[in-house]
Amino acid sequence: MKGSDRLGLILQETRAVDVEPDPLTKKVYLELPEPALTDNRADVDRVRQEFARVSGPVGVDLEMMRKIPGAVRKYGWRVTAVAGWFGCGWKLVDLQGGNTSARNFGLAVDIGTTTVVAYLVDMNSGVVTGVQAGYNGQIRFGEDILSRIFSAGNGEGLHLLKDAAVDTLNELILGLAGSSGLATEEITAVSVGANTTMTHLFLGLDPANICTAPYIPAVNSPGIIEAGQLGLSVNRKAPVYIFPGVGSYLGGDVIAGVLASGMHRKDELALLVDIGTNGEIVLGNSQWMVACAGAAGPALEGGVAACGMRAEPGAIYRVEIDHRTGRVDYGTIGGCPPVGICGSGLVDGIAGLFLAGLVDRSGRFREGTDRFVLVPAGRSGTGKDIAISQADINNFMRTKGAVNAALELLLESVGCGLGEIERFYAAGAFGHHLDIESAVTLGLYPDLPRERMVKLGNSSGEGARLALMSRKCIREAEDIARNVTYFELNASQEFMNKFVSSKFIPHTNLDYFPTVKMRLADRGLPGGS
Repeated sequence: MKGSDRLGLILQETRAVDVEPDPLTKKVYLELPEPALTDNRADVDRVRQEFARVSGPVGVDLEMMRKIPGAVRKYGWRVTAVAGWFGCGWKLVDLQGGNTSARNFGLAVDIGTTTVVAYLVDMNSGVVTGVQAGYNGQIRFGEDILSRIFSAGNGEGLHLLKDAAVDTLNELILGLAGSSGLATEEITAVSVGANTTMTHLFLGLDPANICTAPYIPAVNSPGIIEAGQLGLSVNRKAPVYIFPGVGSYLGGDVIAGVLASGMHRKDELALLVDIGTNGEIVLGNSQWMVACAGAAGPALEGGVAACGMRAEPGAIYRVEIDHRTGRVDYGTIGGCPPVGICGSGLVDGIAGLFLAGLVDRSGRFREGTDRFVLVPAGRSGTGKDIAISQADINNFMRTKGAVNAALELLLESVGCGLGEIERFYAAGAFGHHLDIESAVTLGLYPDLPRERMVKLGNSSGEGARLALMSRKCIREAEDIARNVTYFELNASQEFMNKFVSSKFIPHTNLDYFPTVKMRLADRGLPGGS
């Protein structure tokens, strides 16, 4: 599998799930009896009836009716009918010459605020045969969601934002097709996981009401749409499944993540956390689920920290600080000279500063300093110091506090304690690269036995793959979205109260984090016992 050479991104491993194939499109080879005086069925009826005899009923729209007479004669009455599932039944989306049933390809897509990832999937086997990633072209309208919502309301902004998302995806499609020796028309199904705002902008829907009370999206469940209506460079009649969201800040990417985790099928109490542009948390099992979300991620995105950058070559993604000497060891993406620090490196760095006693539990530097230099100017690729500042830590503490407060609110809402959580899922690309020990040290993740903690990788992309491969998974995704009880944090005074009291490392109550407490004791730091 290859990622985008242009970006030099490190594409995360994805925790693949086996599923019985029942894909969003199916191919049926037909050896049609030629017309005769004794068999004077119309061409369209002949195709429809032969398909039904082999595989069940299929609908044929006017565009396909116009294509069928010429196609069946051109291909000598030996054709492969391609049928797509549109929710209420199968519909003919293409007619190909000869037997092409061994080549059945779909596209699983994760549209993130920063990055778009596309997986080419062999829908006969479920195997991912290619991967491409690129920065979301909408970035030029704003790095964050709120900026893009504002831009969408200005003149042609909504149209331009939609085109930017579609153009980004089409570039990836062309790259995948070229590297795999496919015509883009051979991609006959697409499934998309995205947060609520990205879904709206991808579909050209006005997102204005998402960010204002009472926070109502235009749609939560877009369903299945023909690719031609979206301008995608695949078979224009291909079904495009858009994962349903639950609320303004709990989108289809999280529902796809829940599907990929399988937590909705199990009796064990599970917690799924996806920290990205939004901090999204889902708690529950096969019987019930509760969820909440908020703008928790910006402090961890490139450009927010003073020396922050996206996860690209030269970004510091790993940091270790010797608590005895203060010596810094770090790793950069691609092994390039360091030019900045990405989100996972920032978390590592702040955790290291805390465990080295350089930062106190309130997130303040000790001894009056206001920054810590990870890489001095003489060794950096920019000729400037790469440092973590007090402002960076303050921003992070707000993010951490939001995650803590949201989790506490969810647990209290169902009368559960942290110790009752039997499985923890770290979802999303950031969760894949984030060091679990650093995340626990700072309180981003709960302090659970490590064998209970699972990194899902790109769970949105994996959920999209499952939807391509199985109509049952699509039904499950719709059920998950219907059955989740969503708490709107923007309207919760209790959340604000918890948020104010949660901005301590790792938490106000250290007893919630026994392994961190033990590490502090080992190093003779305050709070340890």
